Amino acid sequence: MKRFDCMTKLAARLENELVILSLGASVDEWYNAAPHMRKASLFQQQLGCVTPQAFGLAVGLPDRQIVSLDTDGGMLFNLGILPTLGNESPKNLFVVVWDNEQYQSIGGPKTHTASGTVDLAAMAQGAGIKNAYIARTVEEFDAHCEAGLAANEPYVVIAKVSGTVQPEIKRKHSDGREDKYIFVRHVEATEGITIMGPSEHN
Repeated sequence: MKRFDCMTKLAARLENELVILSLGASVDEWYNAAPHMRKASLFQQQLGCVTPQAFGLAVGLPDRQIVSLDTDGGMLFNLGILPTLGNESPKNLFVVVWDNEQYQSIGGPKTHTASGTVDLAAMAQGAGIKNAYIARTVEEFDAHCEAGLAANEPYVVIAKVSGTVQPEIKRKHSDGREDKYIFVRHVEATEGITIMGPSEHN
C-alpha cells in the first residue's frame, strides 16, 4: 500500500489534533495529504525524536489528541520510547510507523524490518503496549486510525507501505525554524496558553 493513500485516510479523521512527523518524503506527502493540518503539524523532526516528542506533548497537553507519524528507521533508532509508552500509558497518543523497510531519504538501504524477522508491533506489545498492530492494506490502516484515535491508551500501528513516493506533489517551502514557530503559535492560540512569549528587542 502507498503511504500517501494512508495519509489521506488519516487526514480525513483529524480536526483538532497535533501531529509530529519525521524527515524525508513523508514531509511533502503529509503537507499535501492534510492541508488543513499544516499549522497543527510539526515537520522534520530528527531520526529517533518523533515519537519521544509526541509523548512529551501528550503528557504536557493531556486533553489534546497527539499523533506521531514516525518511520521504521526512526523507531529502530530509539526503541527505548516503547517501554516508556508502556509504563506511562498516555491516554492521548496515537503512533503510526511508516514501515517501508528502508532508509528512503539516504538512498534506500534496508532497515532491519526488511529481514522478515524484526517485528516492531511485537516489540511494542512486549514493552507493555497492548494495542500494537501491523496494517498491510489501506482498509486495515483506516480501521486502526478509527480505533487508535478513540482509544484511551497508547495505540501503535505499523503501516507496511511501499517505497513509492507520491508523484507531482507540491514541495513544502518553509524550513524547520519557520515550521517550529507556526506550530508553537498554533498551540498557543488553540490552547489559550503562552509558550514562547513575544519577541524581545534590545
